Amino acid sequence: MTEKTIEDINTRIADGSVHVVTAEEMPDIVSQLGPEQAAKEVDIVTTGTFGAMCSSGVWLNFGHSDPPIKMQRLWLNDVEAYTGVAAVDAYIGAAQLSSTQGMKYGGAHVIEDLVSGKSIDIHAISQGTDCYPRKLLDTTLTIEDLNQAIMMNPRNAYQKYACASNSSNRTLYTYMGTLLPNCTNITYSGSGVLSPLSNDPEYRTIGMGTRIFLSGTQGYVTGEGTQHDPGDQFGTLMVQGDLKKMDKKYIRGATFNGYGTSLYVGIGIPIPILNSDLAKATAVTDADITTSILDYSVLRFNKPVLRNVTYEELKSGMIDINGHDIPTSPLSSFHDARAIATELKEWVKQGKFYPTLPVERISNTRVCKPMKQTQDMPMVIDVMPTRITTIKQDLCIEDAAKMIMDSNFSHLPVVSEDDKLVGIITAWDIARAVAKNKHDRLEDAMTKNVITADATEPIDIAACRLEQYNISAMPVIDKHRKVVGIITSDDFSKLMARRRDK
Repeated sequence: MTEKTIEDINTRIADGSVHVVTAEEMPDIVSQLGPEQAAKEVDIVTTGTFGAMCSSGVWLNFGHSDPPIKMQRLWLNDVEAYTGVAAVDAYIGAAQLSSTQGMKYGGAHVIEDLVSGKSIDIHAISQGTDCYPRKLLDTTLTIEDLNQAIMMNPRNAYQKYACASNSSNRTLYTYMGTLLPNCTNITYSGSGVLSPLSNDPEYRTIGMGTRIFLSGTQGYVTGEGTQHDPGDQFGTLMVQGDLKKMDKKYIRGATFNGYGTSLYVGIGIPIPILNSDLAKATAVTDADITTSILDYSVLRFNKPVLRNVTYEELKSGMIDINGHDIPTSPLSSFHDARAIATELKEWVKQGKFYPTLPVERISNTRVCKPMKQTQDMPMVIDVMPTRITTIKQDLCIEDAAKMIMDSNFSHLPVVSEDDKLVGIITAWDIARAVAKNKHDRLEDAMTKNVITADATEPIDIAACRLEQYNISAMPVIDKHRKVVGIITSDDFSKLMARRRDK
């Protein structure tokens, strides 16, 4: 069997005889030559991915001011950074939002602005001490004025990522983008065949100390990423690199509508082909890599799987779910992932990049545990009144007014002949209809696009929805859209009062 060392490969890089291909090219080579011969022919396979990584950030050192300050709170372009480490060190996270612009601008945009050479406004405050007497600092600087700007991403380069769709009747705004109602779109992330960890799923060459391409410069894997879950093929990496040397092509701040900010980061990892096993692993194709489409309308950690798919299917642009063709759209850029893998390939061929093997292996069996919660959160079913009055949609305004008077409910869910929710009418709707001298059709006065709750969701989520849509009640429905209860702002108020009394 072919066995090469990293020293053998680096010698070939030095003398110009190295054979490098991208992960997109490797499957055909292995198919034609077989793993053993491919291992003899190919020295390095390059990978790439370019996607949104909320778990990104940068360590900054500003140098000491005169008189010196120990920054207790710090803002960069009105985005707060963490300063609880030292006098003039700080960490700015990509997902931190601007104090003044909200979701339009955040830490990700500050990082992009730094890489682009733009000036950044600095505002710091402190209580002042004998050795750090200054209490206020305002200045403007660029990345070149910083002593260090080290990108440190605690979780990056996902092996793969779950897809997202939405079976509810309302639009959802998530870190997986905007999800349209009734499963009318599917979003996904990851580069599939070019994904670094899909090409080395056993972590034979990727681990602590592995040299990588990181946003246009050389960086390193510093260990396993947070939420590393290789047992479920959701491995992640912790990486770092010098922000001062990065290329603005591969650092992009982004805002996800209704969710917040994130940073698009480019990563490429070379896979040294030391033997036929690694050659075989890098022959993975989009058809070999599977993931799950999850229903994001279920606001729980474990979401229902709508179906399993391959990246080949996802990249086709259309997926069948229950007999319906649903369009897919990527959140990451395969075009830029390919550009990264190709650029890294050229670096190696030109002797500008020498791969390294890990100084310590990363676990390929670890399982990511959910948070331990010591207090149970009440569910909607624990709070909602189950005695609920509904009204048929073919009745009139006068009927609704009588039912509200008799039941003391100010909200009436409107149901079809088969008892499925089709709308909601309130005392206010009835008053408005009467004021306009419209006394007949219920459908003309009711709200048809009803915001609903699920009996098994936590009450905090339901409360947030009431606040988000500025409403005071929601029908609680089952999976068949039949009304099983109703929950109101009064129910939440009573629950909070009971909590305070305990």
